[in-house]
Amino acid sequence: MELTAVIARRGKWYVAYVPEIPGVNTQGRTLKEVRENLQEALELVLDANRELAESEAADGKTTRETIAQISFT
Repeated sequence: MELTAVIARRGKWYVAYVPEIPGVNTQGRTLKEVRENLQEALELVLDANRELAESEAADGKTTRETIAQISFT
């Protein structure tokens, strides 16, 4: 699976987001910083979504299945 980083310059800042996953957005003063921040934001959103899914599955009425694995390097 490929995800897209959209990065734009806004004044002295760069802003970035991942259009495939709502909520993954950030900013940084340099391209390096915004890329690092975007990676962290992506990991945080995925972790939060995973925790939410786990708490919903605890009711015994919800099933979780793996459909794809994503590797971050």
